[in-house]
Amino acid sequence: MNNDSRINEWYVPKFGPVKFRIFIGMLFLPYTGMCVSFVVLGGLMSDYVDMERLFAISVIYFVSLGIAAHLADNIGSKMIKPWGVLFSKKQSWILIMICLFFSYLLAFYYIIYFTPLLLIICILESFFLFAYNFEILNGFFHRDFWFSISWGMLPFVAGFVIQTNSIADSALLLSFIPFILSYLEIRLSRPYKTYKRKKINMEKTRLYEKCLKILSLGTIFSTTILFVLKIIVF
Repeated sequence: MNNDSRINEWYVPKFGPVKFRIFIGMLFLPYTGMCVSFVVLGGLMSDYVDMERLFAISVIYFVSLGIAAHLADNIGSKMIKPWGVLFSKKQSWILIMICLFFSYLLAFYYIIYFTPLLLIICILESFFLFAYNFEILNGFFHRDFWFSISWGMLPFVAGFVIQTNSIADSALLLSFIPFILSYLEIRLSRPYKTYKRKKINMEKTRLYEKCLKILSLGTIFSTTILFVLKIIVF
C-alpha cells in the first residue's frame, strides 16, 4: 500500500487479509448503503410496493454503482489512487463488465416486461458511471452537482419508476432530498479525505468523520424504519 492508503478508514474492516480489507473499503459500504436507501425510499412512495421489484432495483444499484462504479473510479481517477492496485486494469475491467452485464440483464427484464420508463434512468446512470468516474470532458461531470444527481436524485426516481412505470411530480420534488443528502456527503467527504490522508487538522478530521457517520448510517437507519412502517402500518 502507498502512503495515501485509506485502509484505516472507519468503514474498512479491522480484521482479515489486507486484500480483503481493501476490497471491502473500495465498496464504500456506508455510502453505497445511502444510495441503495434512496432507491428504497423512492419505491416506498408507491401506493403499492412490489417487494420483488424493490429487491431487484436495490440489487441493480448495489452491483452497478456499489461495485462496478467504484472499480471504475479506482482505475479511472487521474489523481491519487488510495486503494493501490488491488486488481490490474484488465482484472478491473473484467469485473466491471461482469457487474454491468448482470445489472443490465436484470434491468432490461423489467424494462421489457413491466416498466419501459426505467430505460431513461438506465441510460442516464450508464452515462454518469463512465462520465463521472473516467472524468471525461476534462472532468466536467466529475463534480459535486453531477454526483448528487447520479448518486442521490436518480436512484430515488428509479425506485419509484420501477414500481409505477411513471414519474410523478411528487417523486421529482422529493428527489431533491436525496440530492441534498448526497451533496452534503460529497462536500464533507472531500476535505475529510484530504485531512485524513495528510494527517493534518485532526480535530476537523474527527468532526467530518462523525458527520459522515451520522449522515450515512442515519440515512440507512431512517430508511429501514420507514420500510418497516410501510410494510406493517400501511
